[in-house]
Amino acid sequence: MSQGQLRVGFYSQTCSEAESIVRSVVRDAIETNPRNAPILLRLHFHDCFVQGCDASVLIDHGSNSERNAPGHIGLEGFEVIENAKARLESVCKGAVSCADIVALAARDAVSLIGVPFYEVPTGRRDGRVSNISFAANMPEVDDSIQLLKSKFMHKGLSHKDLVLLSSGAHTIGTTACFFLQKRLYDFSTSSSSDPAINPQFLPKLKALCPPGNVNDKIPLDAVTESTFDEQIFRNIRDGFAVLSSDARLNDDINTKQVLESYINNGSSTGRPVPSFKLDFTKAMVKMGNIGVKTGLQGEIRRVCGSFN
Repeated sequence: MSQGQLRVGFYSQTCSEAESIVRSVVRDAIETNPRNAPILLRLHFHDCFVQGCDASVLIDHGSNSERNAPGHIGLEGFEVIENAKARLESVCKGAVSCADIVALAARDAVSLIGVPFYEVPTGRRDGRVSNISFAANMPEVDDSIQLLKSKFMHKGLSHKDLVLLSSGAHTIGTTACFFLQKRLYDFSTSSSSDPAINPQFLPKLKALCPPGNVNDKIPLDAVTESTFDEQIFRNIRDGFAVLSSDARLNDDINTKQVLESYINNGSSTGRPVPSFKLDFTKAMVKMGNIGVKTGLQGEIRRVCGSFN
């Protein structure tokens, strides 16, 4: 993990309008389609987990590009980033990296739907490599909790960051039925469905995602789908997690304790209740520092989908 030379206000001299322009584009995108909030959040996560936060996932150079990796299936939001880039290029040509746009867009997306606004250190450069093979170790929905913890630890992220950035981020947005097929119909040799699914919930999931149905989308948190809150953790605890990777938080004492800490109202312990939203912002900043390229590393692309 590298923090490089990122700093808050990196563009204050070279493009003072940079952050306000990105925020304006993101606001318009979310007003047009509220799904763009979780879409932009997911895009940032997927970018940072492969070669660091360097916008490599945006490159569109054919079937061998990173964005076509199985772990990136269903990624969207590329056009929002390109719109922001085009506006920035018209105001401050060659100044703002696509990697910074992705990080700022994710911050703006969640802050526009109720997460406290947080400062994003900027100064990232765009990577010059995008290869499908580099995305082979993305966290997957069917990974065990041990494997998920290992993948996060490899990026310098803790088990608490895992709870916040993976499962916590699922408080908003949808998932395709594609990601539930194994969990519902081919879980293991001893059980066709994941026994962690609450018996009341299993028939509902199967009705929403029948065998072979891979394209329909369902809410990750059916209780408060559009609200950024702790309900996702209650769902996970009670067996109402949609994704297997979320349900697996209950399989590990450390992740389960973090999960419970955001549900507990503190009345029985007398201890202060941790703030999910504030902790989430800290984890986002931490993730945004993964493997960044700064200074003379990388480039600042003219168009986010292509190398210069």
